[in-house]
Parts: sequence; structure tokens; C-alpha cells
Amino acid sequence: MDIAMQTEVLLREAGYETWTWTVPNPAVICFENAALIGFVHVFPTANDLLTRWQEAQNSALSHHSPALHAAGAKAWNVYSIFLTEEQTSVQHRAVERIEEDFTLTRKIARAGVRTQYDLERTLLPLTAIQAQPLISETDFEDRLRSRLKDVSPEVLTAFLSSTPAEEVARILEEKP
Repeated sequence: MDIAMQTEVLLREAGYETWTWTVPNPAVICFENAALIGFVHVFPTANDLLTRWQEAQNSALSHHSPALHAAGAKAWNVYSIFLTEEQTSVQHRAVERIEEDFTLTRKIARAGVRTQYDLERTLLPLTAIQAQPLISETDFEDRLRSRLKDVSPEVLTAFLSSTPAEEVARILEEKP
């Protein structure tokens, strides 16, 4: 999987503006929306990620410092994302420990990003909540009735039917 390309696609689908900063090797995916700014660094190996993440972060911040200074409050919400496809059991925890470093930027660091699912899970903090509960109309009515035990059944029936709002209000006024 091309992590950089798939990351850019995922971020665009999540509403971010993205562009590639091609000067460093490998290139960096930059992203921004109204609330935050970030830089995605993809490394060939977990060892490379562990040895170069600080240098990569500092380079991105240094190069983009004029834009960050002009970003106002958004400059307090900068992400550095460090990814690699490679994973060894020994390095896995060391890579994730990078996220515990709170200097300069917020961090997401993952080794073993091999599938679209891995990437989506990694970038969850940057994407909108995607859970959509499926509740059928009968489930909805049953759940509503069970939660509104203090409301008379006549009022609930009127509310859940096509009874006009004025009629429901009249029934509410009459019922204690």
C-alpha cells in the first residue's frame, strides 16, 4: 500500500486541504483545516522512524514557521504524524512511545501500517466520528416509550403519530 497517497486521500475525504512538500526525502504530506495543521512523515523502516522523527518534525516546523506564525490559534493545534509499514515486536512500543513526547506538536506514531484499515484506525483522532447507529422505527418507538414512562400513553401516541403539534400541545396541557 502507498501510505502517503492513501493518507492524502483519507485526509481529503475528512475535509482537509492537503499538499505535498517535496523538498525532504521522503516527501511530507501537509494538511490543514479550520482547526488544525499537520505533517505526515512516512519512513521506510521502523528503525528509520525511531532515529529520524525528531529531525523530521523540526525540519517541517522550521520550514513552515512563517505560515504557523500567521495561523493564529490554529498554531497551537499542530500534528506530526510518523508512519511506517514495517513493524517488529521490539520496536512497536518504542514507536508508540513517541506520542508521549508533548514537545512542539501533538504526535501520532505507528509502525505496521499495512492496510487501509490500519491507516483509518491510526488517523481516527483527525477524522469525524463515523459510527451511525441503526435504529428501526419500531426500535425507536419502543425505546422512546420505555424512557418516557412519566408521560401519559395518550400523549406519546399522539406525539409519535401524525397528530398536529398543536393537538399534542393541547393534550399535554390537559394531562397532569
